[in-house]
Amino acid sequence: MTNFIKNFAADESGASAAEYALILMVVGLAIVVGAQALSTAIGGAMTTTGTCISTKGATC
Repeated sequence: MTNFIKNFAADESGASAAEYALILMVVGLAIVVGAQALSTAIGGAMTTTGTCISTKGATC
């Protein structure tokens, strides 16, 4: 029984799966944050473009 407990405590086979899950979570979060920032930038550009079009001839 003592050997089983020592082997169980020293076993690190599940650690790599947890590390991969953590990396996947960080990458996913970075994609979400980047998409939100890009969405805001595109929305601002579209608003500016719409304003320039509606004023007909204004220098933008």
